[in-house]
Amino acid sequence: MVTAVTLCVAAVMGYWVLARSVHAQLDAAVLALAETEAGILAESRGQPVSVHEGTPGHGPFSFVRLDRLVQIIDGEGRVLARSANLGAAQLPASTGVLRQLAKGETVFETVYGFGDEPVRLVSVPVHVAGSLCAVQVAGSLDDVNHVVASAALLFLGLGVCLVLALGTTSALLTRRMVVAIDDIVQRARKIGQASLSQRLPHSDSRDEIGRLVETLNDMLGRLEHAFEAQRRFTADASHELRSPLSRLRAELEISLRRPRSAEEYKQALASCQEEVERLTLLVDELLVLARLDAGQERSPPDVVHLNQLLAEAVRRLEPAAQEKQIRLLHEDGPRIEAAVGAGPVNLVLGNLLDNAVKYSPPGSSVTVRVGQDAATAFVTIEDDGPGLSQEDLPHVFDRFFRGTAARSTEVAGLGLGLALSQAMIRAHGGHIEVANGPHGGACFVLHLPQAREGLD
Repeated sequence: MVTAVTLCVAAVMGYWVLARSVHAQLDAAVLALAETEAGILAESRGQPVSVHEGTPGHGPFSFVRLDRLVQIIDGEGRVLARSANLGAAQLPASTGVLRQLAKGETVFETVYGFGDEPVRLVSVPVHVAGSLCAVQVAGSLDDVNHVVASAALLFLGLGVCLVLALGTTSALLTRRMVVAIDDIVQRARKIGQASLSQRLPHSDSRDEIGRLVETLNDMLGRLEHAFEAQRRFTADASHELRSPLSRLRAELEISLRRPRSAEEYKQALASCQEEVERLTLLVDELLVLARLDAGQERSPPDVVHLNQLLAEAVRRLEPAAQEKQIRLLHEDGPRIEAAVGAGPVNLVLGNLLDNAVKYSPPGSSVTVRVGQDAATAFVTIEDDGPGLSQEDLPHVFDRFFRGTAARSTEVAGLGLGLALSQAMIRAHGGHIEVANGPHGGACFVLHLPQAREGLD
């Protein structure tokens, strides 16, 4: 629609420019003849006033119109001389035109009703022997009007052809787009949960349809990844729930096979209690993860003193570290504040420090420090443990993932602590990075949004 309107406006503008150009050429022609006649008249001192007409030629007859009507008048409008082709007729000179001539102005006007054709008339003032005269030259507008009318028909036909061509092209393109979109819809309807690996056909074009297909294929890729993660999560959760339930059932079956002593029943109940606590912890962590995924666990941000929170976390883990003869080195620094909830940060710091203590060998140390850069406040926790293999690094924060070092030791765990920590920190605008430190141990960096001025 916009293109059609643009073409119509362009056609109208082209017609207007052509009409102005043709009229300008006629004005230039009559003005040139009038100025030539006025120049000759001004130089003819003492000579009778007359119109200087060319000598009739002897060539063949021509249909090209070259004739102009010429008339010389005085300041009162009386005719002093006229060209032969004017005959007894007199070009009009109104009172308004005479006043303009008296001011020395050249006057253009279009005269209707003079003869059988409209004419374009120019009046040029000239002084002869101290008296004001004027040379009037008129040219027929008949040829100009014919040219303009022909141009109007030409532009009209051109505009109609362009609109028809544009309409046909638009219809073809629209049909092509509709067919392509319909094909995409049909293919998309066939893609279900069991066939998310399929992709929509892509013609490698960079038009709107191509970008739409790319966007939908990217979305399918994200859905496939999300469904795969959900399937793995369900399978891992089922496995983690089955193991303690199987052990709990075995303990109960063994206890019920035959009468046992009070001490044996006490040991069986204690073992069952451990499995129940493990199940309770697992269910609680799964519940927190589900709430985080649903966006229900995000508390409003508050200004927290990171140095103080880290010092408290170190004090809580000090007994467990002393039991394993591990030193907790707290490198304090300037006061640093972050805009997060104190509860989630406490939990995450506890998880990271607990992992560092668990996997550090006796007699080693765990170093913790607080810092900040231009974008975030951060807490670094570095241990002297076995570190992480290159194969394990990308999966450290996956749910139920336990690295090679965790599987090869007797360290208890569910594989949810780091996943839960990462999810909680991301819900509060931060993230956790992991790498192997310069001494070979694991190095976790907790990035948090810095506190802004005015945040209470």
